[in-house]
Amino acid sequence: MTTATSHSTSTDSFPFEFAPSATQDRDLLHQLNFVPGVKEILITRQVHALEHATVWVLSEWANGGISGEEDRLGGMSTAAGFYLYGRVQTSRLRQAVQTAKQRLTAGEWHLAVHPRCGTNLSVGMMLTGGLAMGINLALPKGPIEQLLGLGVAAGVATQLAPELGSWAQRYLTTAIPFNLQVDETSIEQDLWGRSAHFVRVHWVE
Repeated sequence: MTTATSHSTSTDSFPFEFAPSATQDRDLLHQLNFVPGVKEILITRQVHALEHATVWVLSEWANGGISGEEDRLGGMSTAAGFYLYGRVQTSRLRQAVQTAKQRLTAGEWHLAVHPRCGTNLSVGMMLTGGLAMGINLALPKGPIEQLLGLGVAAGVATQLAPELGSWAQRYLTTAIPFNLQVDETSIEQDLWGRSAHFVRVHWVE
């Protein structure tokens, strides 16, 4: 899941310590096809990367003056495709999705990682909770010591969460969409009844 303003800018740093292979997810699926849900997980990881890259592309276009509509964008990935929330023309979104997929598969893998992804928030919450629990057990039980400990936990988590969140995106929650075929982009309602664009995809070998 991604939330981004149109003023976001991508980083040119290479986020992967290895070059993603065009056949890695396909090969993994063949090896683990007996595991329930593995295909859906692999698809969702690739969709997640495509969602991030699409937000980057739309943000770049908005900053470059190609379109002034993309004021605030957010996304949510599923195994069937991704929802995009925010004001954007359907035709512009279709173009952005194709551009994002082409750039990702051509080697711009940094587009798969987004600083406003919900993964970063989840990592930050888990890190804060874990540090707070550890400090609670380690420090004296006095209220002042505990409050100081919670402050330290929150501060450390704030510093570490962005980097750890990016790491989680790179290696756990996204994958380059080598096996995705984009079907259609339309306006639909999500699980909560909210209207949003939905980019539908399917898996290809």
